[in-house]
Amino acid sequence: MFGLTRAIRSPSVMMTARLMSSSMHGTTILSIRKGKKVVIIGDGQISLGNTVIKGNAIKVRRLGDSKHPVLAGYAGATADAMSLIDRLEKKIEQYPGQLTRACVELAKLWRTDKYLRRLEALIIVVDDKVSLTLTGNGDVIQSPDGLVAIGSGGSFALSAARAIMGLQDQPGFESLDAEDIAKRSMEVASDICVFTNKSYRIETMENNAE
Repeated sequence: MFGLTRAIRSPSVMMTARLMSSSMHGTTILSIRKGKKVVIIGDGQISLGNTVIKGNAIKVRRLGDSKHPVLAGYAGATADAMSLIDRLEKKIEQYPGQLTRACVELAKLWRTDKYLRRLEALIIVVDDKVSLTLTGNGDVIQSPDGLVAIGSGGSFALSAARAIMGLQDQPGFESLDAEDIAKRSMEVASDICVFTNKSYRIETMENNAE
């Protein structure tokens, strides 16, 4: 699903397959890290089987405080994801400025807790330095290039983002920032994936990654 490395694709593809069998789920989330910005963008569609039950859901959230801001987005069973996001927020408060540690602690709890290990979701979490993906398998996967996507339309959005990033030296593309690339990539995903709509929510923060 993520298309980053072989190790990254395997757990995410299996998890996404499980999520698609859930009764109610959110779909496509994409994160782009470029220049002085890192963004997370998500569509607003919530599906119940093959039926759209909501088109303007907010699946991207800003966590942390003003000193250590964090952006997060989810795909998967909606109630499960929201429960996990709430627990992630507590871990971020417990370990301010240590996003990787906070995510590792959540992943450990997610995998071992009798209740939490039944929750089906995927979460993207980013701060000013790292972009991480969390799964119920206990994985905390750091993106090597700052591009990551999850959900049913994630592969389409990620492919489009990679293609656009590869054209940055071409006329008309060099001026595109992270937000522009994210929106164009989600347009591609929403045109192909029936579980992704064009009601986007986007959150942006300053990028300090080297």
